[in-house]
Amino acid sequence: MDRRTFLGASAALAATLALAHPVTAAQDAAKARTKPLPPPDKTGGKPLMECLNSRRSTHMPGKKELTEQQLSNVLWAACGISSTSGKRTVPTARNRQRIAVYVALGDGVWLYKPAEHALELALAGDHRGDFDGSACVLLYAVPRKDPFGYAHVGSMYQNVGLYCASEGLANCVKYQRHDALAGKLPLPEDWEVVMLHCIAG
Repeated sequence: MDRRTFLGASAALAATLALAHPVTAAQDAAKARTKPLPPPDKTGGKPLMECLNSRRSTHMPGKKELTEQQLSNVLWAACGISSTSGKRTVPTARNRQRIAVYVALGDGVWLYKPAEHALELALAGDHRGDFDGSACVLLYAVPRKDPFGYAHVGSMYQNVGLYCASEGLANCVKYQRHDALAGKLPLPEDWEVVMLHCIAG
């Protein structure tokens, strides 16, 4: 068998296998778009009053990457599941939980999935430069017409700010360029990003 015949046969075999296992191919594609997080560390940390005393904003948090554990803890603090009944770490009006957190990292913008405590790829590429270039940028999103939306976002960034104070992470809540990915980020209909939270190690 010459080289041309061999390559043709190999391509045909690959196509046949792909057709024979479409579910596996779809599962592999889905897996590539998800990223599990380590379980949040719900123990330790500084006392609450010490965190309140040391909490500060850093105008330019910097580019030192967070560890996987720090990222896990940050996202859980923002709106993770904190009870067997499915309630979040932050209160929401009538427990409707109409809140979402996206995180811009070097390998894409990811949607945090609280139930799975995992990330789902929403937008490929490094978009941190669209904001302030910080190592980690949280994008807080809520429905446009939700009268409680800004209050929910405030609860989320307060939780994250307290965690950052406990962990010694630089962070700053920002309104500037909160809409930098408008039209690019696949938000639910009539939702918008209303605030950013820039964080670095």
